[in-house]
Amino acid sequence: MINLNLILIFILAYLIGSFPTGVIVGKIFFAEDIRNYGSGNIGTTNSFRVFGPFAGSVVLIVDVLKGTLATNLPRIFHLNVPKYILLISGGLAILGHTFSIFLKFKGGKAVATSAGLFLGYNLKFFGICALIFLPLVFITSYVSLSSLIAVVLIFIATFFFHDVFLEIIVGCIMIILFIRHRSNIKRLLQHQENIIPFGLWYWYKKKHHKL
Repeated sequence: MINLNLILIFILAYLIGSFPTGVIVGKIFFAEDIRNYGSGNIGTTNSFRVFGPFAGSVVLIVDVLKGTLATNLPRIFHLNVPKYILLISGGLAILGHTFSIFLKFKGGKAVATSAGLFLGYNLKFFGICALIFLPLVFITSYVSLSSLIAVVLIFIATFFFHDVFLEIIVGCIMIILFIRHRSNIKRLLQHQENIIPFGLWYWYKKKHHKL
């Protein structure tokens, strides 16, 4: 028998993920559509670049919380379901963020919302993800490159948790991230990708090449 409550939770998870944080912040506080500026992406990095650190931080926090909230919807509504249902719920939020119903099924690149899923599902795993991702950003000064390297290492890390459903969902996230970062990969290969004004590579280039 189909669990109607579970279907409604999955729909809600997708809608939560679909909330276009970057677009909303830009239109409400700056009367601008972020999709018309910078990389055109609605996520954290472009929000930082276009609207500044405060707006970028708001987008980051909300996008992470989207994944965390969606992952925990079965718990919030006290559904007695297997733990992998949490991953499906969080995964639907990632799909919502990437293919938002409010943006004609376009959206962001799912890095922050994926982090929110990890946070909501397993705090220890989230900590490991942070320990992988943050040093990469600090070293490379490229969010895109760091995200791509990190997701591969995070996928490898899932095997140490002996959780086949976590392995599957992170494998799917890895595929989504590589697909969504195709333009970034092309710019990286052409040495045209934008770097963030932070980190070892940024400071090196600033010192030796006068950014």
